[in-house]
Order: sequence, then structure tokens, then C-alpha cells
Amino acid sequence: MEKSTSKQLRYDSAYLKMAVSWAGLSHCGRKKVGAIIVKDEMIISDGYNGTPAGFDNCCEDTDGNTQWYVLHAEANAILKVAKSTNNCKGATLYLTLSPCRDCSKLILQAGIRRVVFLDKYKDTEGIDFLQSAGVETIHIQHTDHVE
Repeated sequence: MEKSTSKQLRYDSAYLKMAVSWAGLSHCGRKKVGAIIVKDEMIISDGYNGTPAGFDNCCEDTDGNTQWYVLHAEANAILKVAKSTNNCKGATLYLTLSPCRDCSKLILQAGIRRVVFLDKYKDTEGIDFLQSAGVETIHIQHTDHVE
């Protein structure tokens, strides 16, 4: 059953608010990013950018550059699903920042069909790639829907 446009926007806004809250858990100083994956009207995963389990929570080196091993929020959320009995086929991914090129490949390969995001990443190749692959992408530009 398909939701009406206004009802879908309410749900999209609510899930984006959750992604914003989840981003607050990140220990990264430069940018905090949150992700929520929803399938069949249920949250099946969440994630934020940070270091792998067991590593020090410091995401940046002494010069302020992001450590190479820091995982992006969407990668963390997808990997969490991979460890479960669920899958992302047909799911929606909610992000506080549009995905990079590498994460876009993970999103497509995981079977995510819809990506809703708040802010645009400096490089739009990730979103361009997803759109060319038929993944629905929605940029909610105004944070008046999201607090």
C-alpha cells in the first residue's frame, strides 16, 4: 500500500530526525553523520560514522584529517544488517549527508531502492551514480521539517 505524499513526507522527516539524533553519537570532530535503514515500515538498522569496533574512538589524526579506517554511517548501517538475518532489499536509507561514491556502490549492491538525505556531500558523484542506477533519491533541503 502506497502512502500519500504528505504522509510520506511526515515519515521521511521523522526518520531524518532519528538520523540526526544518531549522528550525535559519532565521535568524529569534523563531521557527524547518521543513518537509519527502514524496510517494510520498520527500522532494521542504524549507524553513524566512526572507527571500527575495538579501535580508539578518535576519527581524526593530529592534523585534523580523517583516519583512513573510519567507516561512514551508511556503511556501518549496511554492515549491521549483513550481520543479522535481515536484508536491505527494497529498503529506504535515511542520511544526514548524501553518500560518497564508495558508499553509493554499497547502497546499490545492498538492494536499497530509496535514499532520503538532508545535506549534499561536496562530491555529488555518489548521488548521480544512484540516480543513474534507478535508485530514488530525495533531498529534503529545508531543515524546517527536521529538528
